Amino acid sequence: MSQAWLLASRALREGWRTPEALVPTLFIPLFFLVVNVGQAAKIFPGKTTPFLHGQGYGAFQLPASLLLAASFGTAALFLVEEIEGGYFDKLRAAPIPRSSIVLGRLIAEGVKGIGIAAAIVALAIVFGISIASGVLGFILLVLMSAGWAVVFAGYMQLIALKTRSAAATNSAGLIFFPLLFLTPNFVPRDMLTHPMEIAATINPVTYVMEGLRSLVLVDLNWTDILQGFAVVAVAGAVMLALSVRMINHYD
Repeated sequence: MSQAWLLASRALREGWRTPEALVPTLFIPLFFLVVNVGQAAKIFPGKTTPFLHGQGYGAFQLPASLLLAASFGTAALFLVEEIEGGYFDKLRAAPIPRSSIVLGRLIAEGVKGIGIAAAIVALAIVFGISIASGVLGFILLVLMSAGWAVVFAGYMQLIALKTRSAAATNSAGLIFFPLLFLTPNFVPRDMLTHPMEIAATINPVTYVMEGLRSLVLVDLNWTDILQGFAVVAVAGAVMLALSVRMINHYD
């Protein structure tokens, strides 16, 4: 793991040297949060809307913004640059496990995910959104968001290793948006039309969103929380296994 940590530190320094790549990660999710709340807050007033549990509509939309922020990982694009520049071949030739090359960037994305999620939640608290599950809920909220950032980075890294193309990798990232909108994004699942409810039920992102949402709106609903973490853990394990297999067979 020491090699993975060294590569993770390198990836973090890489991100620190390109702060402009982090600006969309914060700006776009916050922009969508403001716009969605501005459009629907009067339709769902906090005092008379049961699923808001006394909070404003911003509390309901915060998890969607966290998931969106977690899906702006730049690890795969930096990886493509290394492949195109030849540095990736030097890493593969180095006397280190190839799995460390994969793990290094995923660890870095997890660390960045923690920082970005904490910043967004802190801003939300400043503007009046409260975390009903308290300090533990805040920690779990940040960890689940960062876990999804690692999952998405693993998926993007897999595409980068397969295609070795920045354009293809960027295009593959667009798959998240249909997945995000096939969730109970604007209202709870039981208020969706039947076809949409079926689509949301089979969409794994739904359970991550509902886990995050329960942490914001209610006090530690462990069923929703554990389902969210289970999806993150299973998807993360699959992406890691596929990425390691891909790099081991990389030619």
